[in-house]
Amino acid sequence: MVAWENFNGRSDTVFCGVFDGHGPHGHLVARKVRDTLPLKLCDLIYDDYGESPTSNSDGSVLEESLSPYPDAEDKSPTFTAQKEEHLEFFDSMKESFRKAFRVMDKELKLHRNIDSICSGTTAVTLIKQGQDLIVGNLGDSRAVLGTRDQNGHLVAHQLTVDLKPDHPREARRIKRCNGRVFAHQDEPDVARLWLPNCNSPGLAMARAFGDFCLKDFGLISVPEVTYRRIMEKDQFIVLATDGVWDVLSNQEVVEVVASCSGRSGAARAVVDLANQTWKFKYPTSKTDDCAVICLFLSKEADAGGLSGLSVASKGIGSSPGMPPRLRTPQHFSKRVIPEDADDECDPNISGDERSLEGFTRLNTLLTLPKFGDTSPTKK
Repeated sequence: MVAWENFNGRSDTVFCGVFDGHGPHGHLVARKVRDTLPLKLCDLIYDDYGESPTSNSDGSVLEESLSPYPDAEDKSPTFTAQKEEHLEFFDSMKESFRKAFRVMDKELKLHRNIDSICSGTTAVTLIKQGQDLIVGNLGDSRAVLGTRDQNGHLVAHQLTVDLKPDHPREARRIKRCNGRVFAHQDEPDVARLWLPNCNSPGLAMARAFGDFCLKDFGLISVPEVTYRRIMEKDQFIVLATDGVWDVLSNQEVVEVVASCSGRSGAARAVVDLANQTWKFKYPTSKTDDCAVICLFLSKEADAGGLSGLSVASKGIGSSPGMPPRLRTPQHFSKRVIPEDADDECDPNISGDERSLEGFTRLNTLLTLPKFGDTSPTKK
């Protein structure tokens, strides 16, 4: 994961992204995307459009901006002009997100040192510029907003859709491309994407970077891009991998973050609870990789309003004991990335043993040969 404050040298802009790798080389794919995608987005977005129409060049929000309420009925010429400019801004950002994701996927395909034929990664990303929020999502990681309802109660609002193979829109595309969608008998509640004539790789998502063996059969790397105007009642945003959402509800995660006495420990609290819940619900399975970023939206946020932590299962991912390191890819910018402990995997645990040990948490069933007899009976 990565949290980049002062994105593109702007004091009012933050980029956040969580990437969940899968397959034999998923950790390499996720790391490559984490390190490269933000730079591509930065170049494309600000080359194509420039500044947000609701912000001054110094990052301050203009006094006359669009109403944050979708049902506002201001028909004045000024409002109409601002609305059109705002839509133009979003359309440009959306196209830049899609272009950056497309270029990133092409770069992975041509990369000589990363085999991404049967490996890939999800990506849930956001850019917050002033009060404008753009979210780009690929796969089944998720972004959730903690906000207040009319009675002042804290509620969870899901900002992204889990792009699973059995989602009606995704399933239609996959079937048009001759891919197959069905659940294995040992996991009847997990729909997977399969090759036309082979029970492999069994990918548990419909969009991802990499996984080029499936790109001709319905898997795509086109992100779903959405916009939201941040309101005063919005408190924070949580980005997390499916390892968190598989065992905790949106509301549970929001309540955990809100209950923390210090913001710097919010992400750690979510991961700790997810790990405990995994052990309780699935005592015979290895805990899925969990990565969480909490982005606080209120002005009194400390340390730039960021709280991030990454914890993963043995031999994969990053260690909870490692402090974050800072990188400075551009002047006046700060990137926060957890230390990579997965450079040295446990030599005593083979890839097959990891896969079999964590059966219920796999995003791909590629390494499980026992699934060879599950093809549908031919008529």
